[in-house]
Amino acid sequence: MKLDKWLKDNSGILSEEICNINNSNSVNNNCLNQTSKDEILKVLNDLRSLIFPGIFEKQGMDHDNLLTITDSRFKKVSLNLYYIIENVLVEHCKYMCKKPDCDECGSRAEECTIAIMGNLPEIRRKLEMDVEAAYDGDPAAKSFEEIILSYPAFQAISVYRIANTISRYDIPLIPRIMTEYAHEKTGIDIHPGATIGNRFFIDHGTGVVIGQTCTIGKNVKVYQSVTLGARSFPVDAEGNPIKDIKRHPDIGDNVVIYAGATILGGDTVIGNNSVIGGNVWLTHSIDANTRVFNTQPSPIEKTNNK
Repeated sequence: MKLDKWLKDNSGILSEEICNINNSNSVNNNCLNQTSKDEILKVLNDLRSLIFPGIFEKQGMDHDNLLTITDSRFKKVSLNLYYIIENVLVEHCKYMCKKPDCDECGSRAEECTIAIMGNLPEIRRKLEMDVEAAYDGDPAAKSFEEIILSYPAFQAISVYRIANTISRYDIPLIPRIMTEYAHEKTGIDIHPGATIGNRFFIDHGTGVVIGQTCTIGKNVKVYQSVTLGARSFPVDAEGNPIKDIKRHPDIGDNVVIYAGATILGGDTVIGNNSVIGGNVWLTHSIDANTRVFNTQPSPIEKTNNK
C-alpha cells in the first residue's frame, strides 16, 4: 500500500518537525492539558446554575432543600474554580513570565476564587435587572423564565457578567474561553473586558460585536448586527498593533442602537438618551438627546411582467 510506505518514510521526520516548531513557539499546550477547555466550560455552566438555583437543572430538584443543595454546590464549584485558576496561573508564570518555580500562584488563586465567588450575589442582581430590561423591552416576552432559558442574548450576557468578574483579577485565558463559548453558541461576541451597565438588553442579537475597551451605560438596548468596534490600530516602531489602549466607543445611558449600526473608535462617545438608527456608520461623537439616521432610500417599484 502506497500510504504505508509513505508513512514509514515520512511520519517520523514530519512529527519531529512539528515538535521542533512547537518547542520553539510561544504556544503553551501544557496549560490546556492540565486545565482543559471542557473543564473551564463545566465550571462556567455550574456557575450559571449556582447563580440561578433550580433553573438550569437537568433533573428534578427538591425545592424544599434548595438552600442545602445550593450551599453544597457553592462549595464544590468554589474548589473546582480554584483548581482551574491555580493551574492557569502556574502555567502562565512558567511559560509566559518565565517563572517556573513561582510559589505565589496558589495563594493568588485562593484570593481570586474568594473574590469571584463572593461576587456571585451581585452578578445575580445585575442579571435580574438584565432580565427585567428584556421583559420590558420585548413585547414577545411572556415570562422571566422564558428569557433566562431561551433567549440567546441573555445567555451571552450572563456568560459575559461571569467572565467580566473573573477578568478583573487579571486571570488569563479563562474569561476569553467563556465569552468565546457564548459567541460560538449565540453568534454574539462580547469581550470579557468590556464594561456594561445595569439593565442591558440585546434584542435578537445575532452578529452583535462589543469590543474590549467599550463602555456601555445603564438601560441600553442594542439590536442585531450592531458593531461597537475599533478603527485601524495604531502600531509601534516595529509595525505591531499597540495593545491595552482605548480602542472602542463609549455608549451613554438610555441609548437605543438599531440593527446593523456600526460605531467605531476609542474617542467616540454616544451621549445619553440618544437613538442610533439602523445601518448608521459612526466614527465621531454624538451629543446627548440626539437621533442619528440615514437618508431614507427611495425604493423602485416595478410591475411583474405577465
